[in-house]
This record gives sequence, C-alpha cells and structure tokens, in this order.
Amino acid sequence: MELGEKSIRQEDTEAPAPYTFEIQLPDTVLGPTIDLDSELEADSVQDGGMASPPVTPIPSQQGSVGTPSTPLPSPSSGATGSITPGVQPIQWATPPSGATVDSEGVPLRYRIVFDLLESTDEVANVGLCLVAAEEPASVEEAMTEECWRQAMQTEMKAIEDNRTWEVAELPAGQKAIGLKWVFKVKKDANGKILKHKARLVAKGYAQVQGVDFDEVFAPVARIETVIVLLALAAEGGWQVHHMDVKSAFLNGDLTETVFVRQPPGFVVGKGDKVLKLRKALYGLRQAPRAWNSKLDKELIALGFVRSKLEHAVYRRSNKGSFLLVGVYVDDLVICGPSVNDISQFKKEMMRKFNMSDLGLLSYYLGIEVKQGADGITLSQSAYAVKILENAGMLNCNPTATPMEARLKLGKREEDEVVRPFEYRSIIGSLRYIVNTRPDLAFSVGVVSRFMEAPSRAHWGAVKQILRYLKGTTGYGCKYGRGTEAKPLLLGYSDSDFAGDAADRKSTTGVVYFLGSNLVAWASQKQRIVALSSCEAEYVAAAVAACQGVWLSQLIGDLLGTKEAPVKLLMDNKSAIALSKNPVHHDRSKHIDTKFHFIRECIAEGKVEVDHIGTAEQLADIFTKALGRAKFQEMRRALGVSQVHQV
Repeated sequence: MELGEKSIRQEDTEAPAPYTFEIQLPDTVLGPTIDLDSELEADSVQDGGMASPPVTPIPSQQGSVGTPSTPLPSPSSGATGSITPGVQPIQWATPPSGATVDSEGVPLRYRIVFDLLESTDEVANVGLCLVAAEEPASVEEAMTEECWRQAMQTEMKAIEDNRTWEVAELPAGQKAIGLKWVFKVKKDANGKILKHKARLVAKGYAQVQGVDFDEVFAPVARIETVIVLLALAAEGGWQVHHMDVKSAFLNGDLTETVFVRQPPGFVVGKGDKVLKLRKALYGLRQAPRAWNSKLDKELIALGFVRSKLEHAVYRRSNKGSFLLVGVYVDDLVICGPSVNDISQFKKEMMRKFNMSDLGLLSYYLGIEVKQGADGITLSQSAYAVKILENAGMLNCNPTATPMEARLKLGKREEDEVVRPFEYRSIIGSLRYIVNTRPDLAFSVGVVSRFMEAPSRAHWGAVKQILRYLKGTTGYGCKYGRGTEAKPLLLGYSDSDFAGDAADRKSTTGVVYFLGSNLVAWASQKQRIVALSSCEAEYVAAAVAACQGVWLSQLIGDLLGTKEAPVKLLMDNKSAIALSKNPVHHDRSKHIDTKFHFIRECIAEGKVEVDHIGTAEQLADIFTKALGRAKFQEMRRALGVSQVHQV
C-alpha cells in the first residue's frame, strides 16, 4: 500500500473527509561510532582503554518505511585516528560485560544490526523475514522489522478497501473503543513459516451488552460434522477443497453505532478525530455474528440451502448433482461429486469476497488431511509432537497402551496438589487430539476428571498417555473408498458398571461407522449412579440412540436422501429387552424418563437394536482400560493406524 492521502469512495450519504495513513516508527538508538583506521590501530589495546564516543539517535521518521530520513552520524571527535578516504565508517556497539578478548587476545567488537544491514547488498523479491520467526511483543518492536510492517500495511489496506470506517467527531456522551495489533506467524504442519500476519482488533472487552451489542452467537461446523463430510467424500471418491476468506470479519455489516480510536502506529486523517465503524472489526463482540449473517445471505443468494441439523453446512443441488460447503468462521470446506461444480463455486465466491483458494484440503484446524486414490487420512502428528515438546517428554520412552489395565484413579483430600495449571494445559491439548485419535478417548476422559486438584498419581497417568503418544505420533484415522451404493450407519453401545472409584458412576462408550469408516465416537461419564449393569447399559444405549438419530438425519440431509434406520449393537440382553418392552418393575421404575427415548426410536423404526458378543463389542475400548493385546486389536478394528511417518 502506498503511503499518502487516500480518499474514501462515495456512498449514497455525504462523502467523508479524506484521510491518510502515516506510519510512526520508533526512535532507533545507534551504538558508538569508531572509524576504521582507529580500530585497526587499537587491535593490540585492551577493551578498557578504548574511547567510547557518545550515542547518537536517529530521529523518528514519518512517511517512509525502514529508511532513515537523516544521514548516518559522522564519527565522533572523541575517537583517535583519521578516516581513510573512500572507506565507510563502521558502527560498533558496546561489548557485553565479561567478554573482552577472544582466544587470540584480540578485543571483541560487535557491529550493530543497522550497520550490518546498511553494508550488505539487498536480496530482492525473496519475501523472507529471517529475524521475525516469533511474534513481536509490541507495535514498536514490530515496526523495526520489514515483514511485520508489510503485514500491518496489508491489514490497513484491507480495512480501507472494505470501507470499514470513516473519520468522525466523537459525539457527546459516547465512548470510543481502543484498538490494538495482534501478530501471528502462520506455519504449516511441518512448522515452516507460511506468512506473517498482523490483525488490527478492537478491545471488545470494553463493550457493554445491551448498549454496544445485543446478540453475539455465530454457528460453526462441529468437528463431528467435518469428519462426516470427509467420510462421505472418501466413500464416494470426491475431492475436498479448501478456501479461506481474507479479513472475513471486515465484511460484516454493523447495525450498531460504534466508534474506535486511532490505530496504534498509524495516523488516519490528522489524528485528532475518532473513527466511526461502518463494518465490523476483529475483536468486536458482535463481529462473528455480523460476518456469519453476511456469508449466510450470500450463500443463500447463490442457491444454497442451510442444513436444519447443522447450521454451518450448506447444500446446493444442480442437475442431478450437488455441492456441500462446511463453514468454520472464514474457512470453507467444499466437496461434492462434480469437480466442475466446485470450480464454479470458487469463481462465484471470488467475485463476492477476497478469497484464498487453498486447493485440495490438506490442513484444517490443526488436522492434517491427505487425499489419495485409495481414500482420505486424518492425523495430528505435528500437534502430537508439540504436546510432547511442551510437556518436556519429547525424548521419553514409548509404551504400548495409554493406561494400565484395571487402573483406578480417585480423589483423596490428603493428596498434595501438584502443578494444576500445567496439568490443565496438557489435558486441554490432549482433549483436542482425540478428534483424530479415538484410541485416546477413554484415558484422556479419565484424567480430565481431576483437573481441579491433580495429585502425583494423576500426573503418572498423564505421563503414561504421553509415553503412548510418543510411540504413536504418526497414527490417525483412515477413510477408504466405499463399495456399497448406500452405506449402512452402524453403531456400538457399551458401558462399564460403577467404574469410578470415587462416586461409583459408570462410563458410556459409543462408536458409529458409515460403511467401514469411523464417523463418531464418545467416552463420557454417566450423570447418574446406575443400580445395575442393565441400567448402565440402558443409559448408554439412550445416549447412542440420540447420536445415531442425529447422524442418520444429517447424512440424509447432506445426500438428499431419506433418513435410514440406525442399527445399534449391544452386548447386554437385559438392556435390549428393557429397550424393546415398556415394562415397569422394581429394577426399572426409577430410571429417568429421558432415557426411555430409545423405546420411542425403536417403536418408530428409527433405531434397530441387536445383540453382539462382548469380544466383538468395539465400544469396549471407550469404557475401560484394556490390556495390550486387546487394546491393539480394538484399535485396528476402529481403523486407527500409522498414516504419517514422523
């Protein structure tokens, strides 16, 4: 973006006053200046005997980026010797304390960064920022690096192009919201830097509900839904594409009147006025809802219909084919049988928004996606390595199972609380990796129960999970090409009995397959104390029925077909009989009404319940810690295997 005066485009209303962007660079301090000849003569002199001229600052520059508006200062008169004609004086910095001479007895000298850059030939058009591998802590620090200045100018240009604000006087009784810069280094799955991103955000925490905003909710596609989309794509052999909306929130139209202050490091107009927002800014409490409303209107205008079961998924029919779009804020996951429909949709979206076409989906919300002729694989190997690195267990010895069989963890008041904040951080990371690692669902669920006051025993269980993760960092889920015209939705439901040693509550395990592909799983502690194994299994079946009915309806809605019945397999015959027959005797009359939902589903034909042996019950891995052989057998049956070589 060029610096200088920028006029806002005319609207139907009165045109606002023109404004300018002006970067405010911080003061830069140079080290002492010594000429070349005096330095050569002083090679045999100890560091303490060298004269140190006074420091000369470079004043702030405005209207330019990274180029001093005044020449470099001349060598100080305090230095001895003369300047050789044609030789550029070198800028030296004061050496650190304790570092006086090198191995040969020569005084150590340090050239300042600015002098190094001035005396080095510029490498053009490489787009690298080698000194900015991490995010700057302040605007002043960011202004010293070219890549961050360019990122900030790109953000300001996007704001200008979207006509986000106009210069205005602050009305009496109104308050202007402050702005701040947020910096982020975006990396790929291998940790390679993709770009440096600067985002201007509003300090939305200063907003008052009912005054500055009303509703803030905006739907996003759940991870479960995205996995269903990928499973459908793998079954049908579809391509899955990825698009990103640049500066998405800047497109949202505001219905409230909001004033913000001048952006730090920039001057809009003369700098003596505030900015009245026409569109949303990142950080505003209502910004996500405003953007979602804008995107929803545009997609509906393109002929899409929003799913009633997942409000962040859209479907468009087209001459016997269809197109599916899943929305997560500014990320669009696009799939369907026709590649031409996908290409046409991309062109339509690029005409409406400033979009990035990322091609085939390869990385989404920390999940690594690989698409091939034989199917799709999901993994989080890079994230697993990061978890191990943050926990200090990157070089630990691996183990075969995430939890010892028959391990019982509980709470005791006399136990010492050990590093609770670090414990919660690790558990939060592990809970996210369960999205592609169902083999970790039970063990992570168990250790999550003790986040309030973790003891050494709980830490031991967490370290066991991390050791297992060390040996399986490249594992993930495989989704293969289907052979059936209409794949069956098959579910497994299981429960232990009074497995929690503290409150004697049971654990529900649920897993669903679409054809041979895993689409949903859960391991969760029941909210009630079951009086029998039959009751525990019955409660688990009710939870499984709810999940199965929703999945069946969602898949039918996405494919445009009729809802198919769900087949649910259980290994407790008493629970099966209780679900089919509305009997009320002493062992079942106390069960809450909501758990009888499965009876209604069976009566209406939505769910078909059948018996399966305990040895083939795949949900068993979600209810208890298994031995090595049984655990690995169940893991293979779920479709979890090594998909990425680490």
